[in-house]
Amino acid sequence: LNGSGDRMVETAILARRFPTAKVVVSGGTGALFLDGEGDAATAPRLLTALGVAADRMILENKSRNTYENAVFTKELVTPKPGETWLLVTSAFHMPRAKALFDKAGFATVPWPVDYRTSGREGVGLFRDNPADSLQAITMAIREWIGLFAYWLSGRIDQPFPGG
Repeated sequence: LNGSGDRMVETAILARRFPTAKVVVSGGTGALFLDGEGDAATAPRLLTALGVAADRMILENKSRNTYENAVFTKELVTPKPGETWLLVTSAFHMPRAKALFDKAGFATVPWPVDYRTSGREGVGLFRDNPADSLQAITMAIREWIGLFAYWLSGRIDQPFPGG
């Protein structure tokens, strides 16, 4: 598992907690020109190993970005009024993902995982490991640029969505 493996582990835990729920995995390769495996190709192996039955899984493998995750997943599952769908993704990515799913008309309940901090770090960018700090800053900048770009393109309603 990579640094975002909590998404799959938590999905398996939720699948056990809600045994009649469908499990949707959205994500193609993310590459414009190169072939490879995205989440929809790799996740079933892990989820099956963690006890999730294959017939519960709905796989969306065309998307290359979060916007396409939202649009293609909504088309694939056609959510009905009154249904509850959990949106499981990394906490740092949740504002952008939730805003895009909302804009696509797919009501979800955010279920953030993969927190990159404990909440007890204190003040300071380079407290313990400068490389980790730079990686965290890079991830934050990428998310903020993504939010701003999606807002400018009209794909989300506000650049910094809240609650």
